Amino acid sequence: MRVLVTGGAGFIGSHVITALLARGDSVVCVDSMNDYYDPTLKRARLAAFSHAIEHIEIDIADREAVEQVFKTHTFDAVCHLAAQAGVRYSIENPFVYADANYVGTVNIFEYAKRHNVPHVVFASTSSVYGKNETMPFTEEDRVDTPISIYAASKRAGELLAHSYNHLFNMNITVLRFFTVYGPWGRPDMSLALFTKAIIAGEPIKVFNNGDMERDFTYVSDIVSGILGALGTPNGFQIYNLGNGKPVPLMDFIHAIENSIGKKAVLDLQPMQPGDVARTWADTTKAHNAFGYAPQTNVTEGVDAYVAWYRSYYA
Repeated sequence: MRVLVTGGAGFIGSHVITALLARGDSVVCVDSMNDYYDPTLKRARLAAFSHAIEHIEIDIADREAVEQVFKTHTFDAVCHLAAQAGVRYSIENPFVYADANYVGTVNIFEYAKRHNVPHVVFASTSSVYGKNETMPFTEEDRVDTPISIYAASKRAGELLAHSYNHLFNMNITVLRFFTVYGPWGRPDMSLALFTKAIIAGEPIKVFNNGDMERDFTYVSDIVSGILGALGTPNGFQIYNLGNGKPVPLMDFIHAIENSIGKKAVLDLQPMQPGDVARTWADTTKAHNAFGYAPQTNVTEGVDAYVAWYRSYYA
C-alpha cells in the first residue's frame, strides 16, 4: 500500500511507520515537528527510518500545504494520527486544539475526498467517553458530554468523519485509543514523568490520591489494531483499541518501581480538571472486525519502556 501517515514523527506514528515499512508498504510522513515537547525526540524517531520514507514538514492546519501533498502523491490509505495531545494543556491553550484537531482534520478529510483516497483511518481517544460510568466503554455509549477541550476536539473529528461518510460515501474508520504507552513515548506522559522522577529520587504527582484506573495499552498492540483497521475499510466505523483490562494506577506505579528497582516518593494530589477516574475498553467490535487481540501486560510493557528509557536518556 501507499500510505500517508500524519503525525509520523510522533510516538504512535513512528511505530506505525516502522510496522508499515516492515510489511513492504511505501510511506509518506507529514509532521510539523512542533515544539510541544522537545523535537529532538521526534528527530530521533524519524532517524530510524528516514532513509525509507518521504517526510514532509508541514502543519496540517495549512490548507494549501495539505492540498499540495495530495496533488503530488497518490495514496491507497491515510492514517491520520496528527493531533495536539494532552488534556491539561488543552485547558490553557484551546486555540492550538482548534487548529490541529479540527481544522487539520477537515483538511485531511477534504483532500482525501477530492483525490479519491479509498480509506482514511482517524485516531480518536477514550477521552470522548467523558464521565461515562458504565463499564466497560462500548462504541454504542453516548459521548456527547466531553469534559476537556481535547476530548471535545477529538469528538468533533469523529462527527466530521460521520458527515464525510454520509455525504460522500467515504470509508473512514475511527479508532479510540486507551492510554497508550511504550518505548519512544512522549515525555509529558505519566510513564515518562514517573520514570524520570523515580530514578532521580524526586516525588511523583499522583492525582485523585491514587484512586484511578486506566486501560493501559502497549503501543505494539495499538499498532496491530491500526494495521488491522487499515485493511478493513467498511464505510463509517468506530472501534475501541484498548487492553481490555483496567489497571489501578498504584499497580502501574508499582510496576515502574519494580522495573527500576527503586521506590517512588508519592505526592498525592486531588483530581485534575478534565480528568476521569476510570477507563475500560470493550474491544469486542475490533476483535470481530479484524482480529484485534492485545498481547502485552503492564509488567512486560513497563519493563520494555524502562529499558528503552535508560538506553535513550543514558
